Amino acid sequence: MVDAFLAASREGDFEALLTMLDPDVVLRLDRGTPGASKEVRGAAAVAGLGFRFAGDGWTPRPALVNGAPGVVVTRGGRAFSVVGFTVRGGRIAAIDILADAERIGRLELGGVAAG
Repeated sequence: MVDAFLAASREGDFEALLTMLDPDVVLRLDRGTPGASKEVRGAAAVAGLGFRFAGDGWTPRPALVNGAPGVVVTRGGRAFSVVGFTVRGGRIAAIDILADAERIGRLELGGVAAG
């Protein structure tokens, strides 16, 4: 499911993203700065964010995040964000993105340099 989501994101395939997302999906972005974090709800709103997990030096690397499917996104060999997916009923029900350089720096990322 995560690989298909990443492929559809790279290709900008809005319709494919909609089929993978639960209608009530929630995306939480934690940037670690008050006011910079956000929450987005609903499949159309989440799919419309225009994810880009590759290109311009961004490289997604499959990972387990808290025991669930996820991705560590790197740029220039350094971890930029950690993305965890919650899958229920064959669809992505939640996406949690940690993009706080300080907290990422304290994580064990399997040999990837932090932010």
